[in-house]
Amino acid sequence: MSHGHDEGRAPGAGDDAGRTFDALPPAPGRGFAATWWGRAWLKALEDSALDGAQLKRGRAQARSGAVGAVTVRPGRITAVVRDRDGTAHRGDVLLPVLRDEEWDRFLAVAVERAGHIAALLDHDMPPHLVEDAAAAGVELLPGIGDLEPECSCEAWDLCPHTAALCYQVARLLDQDPFVLLLLRGRGERRLLDDLQSGSAARAAAPAGPAAEALDPGPSVRADEAFAARGILPALPDPPPLPAEAGLPPALGTETPPAPGVDPDALEFLARDAASRALVLLAGALAPGHGERPASAALTPDQDAVRMAAAEPPPVVMARLAAGTGRSRAGLELAARAWRHGGVTGLAVLEGDFTPGDALPARATAALESAWDDAGRPRLRAAGPSRWTVVGARLQLRLGPDGSWWPYRREGAAWAPAGPPSPDPATALASASEPLPPAEPEPAG
Repeated sequence: MSHGHDEGRAPGAGDDAGRTFDALPPAPGRGFAATWWGRAWLKALEDSALDGAQLKRGRAQARSGAVGAVTVRPGRITAVVRDRDGTAHRGDVLLPVLRDEEWDRFLAVAVERAGHIAALLDHDMPPHLVEDAAAAGVELLPGIGDLEPECSCEAWDLCPHTAALCYQVARLLDQDPFVLLLLRGRGERRLLDDLQSGSAARAAAPAGPAAEALDPGPSVRADEAFAARGILPALPDPPPLPAEAGLPPALGTETPPAPGVDPDALEFLARDAASRALVLLAGALAPGHGERPASAALTPDQDAVRMAAAEPPPVVMARLAAGTGRSRAGLELAARAWRHGGVTGLAVLEGDFTPGDALPARATAALESAWDDAGRPRLRAAGPSRWTVVGARLQLRLGPDGSWWPYRREGAAWAPAGPPSPDPATALASASEPLPPAEPEPAG
């Protein structure tokens, strides 16, 4: 239960969006902070805590992995923390955001030294920057009384759940010290943009002794620098491709959304955009990318089915169905087809194409050679590129690429039943339904 309120703490309309960090694994037998920033955060926490027993219990919960994903927003950190019996509690810890004039002083301090600028642009924050900022009246680390806990367990002060959340934040600061600046009111991108603007304005100011001391010297033509690449140090390798797309910020805040705005839909669209960006980046970095033709752009209908295949929230699924003119069941069938084969899978579901001159002969030969006589199912043509298994709720469909697609009858509709295969027997086997026994050939 809060012993204060959010006035002066909650971010305003122009503040940066939050970030959500995945739950961290348990941390048995190790300290919670390895970097200066993480240790400084813990010192501030432990110096201001009134009850050491609550801190000890919170540290044990954080160490056991009881803290879920952590959302960091200006003025607030949030996570769900689970007790040993599985009971979940939402914990929040509030920290005052810096006022605009304090941010101005911080940026002024940062651009005074070339080392500060270089470190921040390199995604690092040197400890002496904190000292310089404090000398200018800007305290980045929390002081006594700055951390204000709120928890659904209704504790009036720091409880084990909010203490565990604070210990987890120390580990996040080890990974990214910009988390503290976001908590204080400004995210990394805005801060770096402001820093570069301040640096450019300082460079454009009339030169003085301090500016002359920072003068990098005469510039070098780009072609001359490129010609000397053989004697210059090699550039570092580019960062590796992420294993998975990043998580979007959590939008479930205490402030109700504007009319017509659905936070669940926005979070889904953000996740979808991040996943698509990762796919595009992986393709761009793949060998031979420059020689391959560009993929055709998806139609609005195809893109809606692609999003439906990502299992969006029910409200998004309903809107996609309405936008494509499909029923909910029809869109779910289309999404299943997309998961098996993308654009081609959707085309096989929704169209019975007429093969060209050579494809029917190859299809007939494939069907003849796919099974031996004992295991051959009886097939009945159901269209130019479809064959239904007699006595079973199964069907084979030939795709325009020559692959075979298994289908299964579900109620009144034929539904995709597995991935495509160049072999009709393999495709039919993936439909996961036993074939009927082969009927003996009639005598005579």
